[in-house]
This record gives sequence, C-alpha cells and structure tokens, in this order.
Amino acid sequence: MVRGVRGAITVTHDVPEELLEATRELLDEMVSRNGIEVDDIASVLFSLSPDLKSAFPAAAARRMETWKHVPLFCTQELAVDGGLARCIRALIHWNTDKAPARVRHVYLREAKRLRPDLAESGGL
Repeated sequence: MVRGVRGAITVTHDVPEELLEATRELLDEMVSRNGIEVDDIASVLFSLSPDLKSAFPAAAARRMETWKHVPLFCTQELAVDGGLARCIRALIHWNTDKAPARVRHVYLREAKRLRPDLAESGGL
C-alpha cells in the first residue's frame, strides 16, 4: 500500500543554501515523525512557489547518501493570488501499511498557515 506524506516549509530568502537546508530539514522531520525507512519511499514530488528559483529541492535529497536511489521530481506551484510566498512543498509516496489517520504530515515555519489543523497535531 502507498500513502502520501505531505510537508511544507518556508524560507526567508531565495538563495540556494537556505533552500537546500530547509528542504533537508523538512525531509528529516517528515521521515522522523513517521518512522519512515528510506528504502520504503517510492518517490518524492517537490514543488516551489513561483518566487523560488535558486535551487532544485531534489538536490538536497541527493546530498543525503541514503536517498541516492529515491526517484525525485520538482515542479512549480501555480501562481495563485494570495498563495504562500517562498514555500517548498514535498509529497513523499511511502510504501506502508500504516492507516491514513496515523500518517503525520509536517508543516514548518510559515507553512503552518497552509494546514493549521495538521500543523499542531502533526496528523489527521
């Protein structure tokens, strides 16, 4: 069975190192909160708000040795009026038997505004 684990984080500036560090922080937190083994990750989809252009978030995962064989894909979010600025989003496709209600989604920094119902509890 495959479950989706959502996550998002914001950055202050569009500079490569900040973007890559924030992405790594987000991935580490998503994996930690859910007890995910990297070998159980089917793939990861990243998106960036339109104002972030300095680096691919997948590059942060590629720097992590254990993520070497995980398929990664980056895309850009729609430019919707009022959308959250400087936001990195991730969707981990995770092979697990865990029930959907037990999956803990992760919203960090200003991204907590995206899903306040999930940001505090970390799950559904």
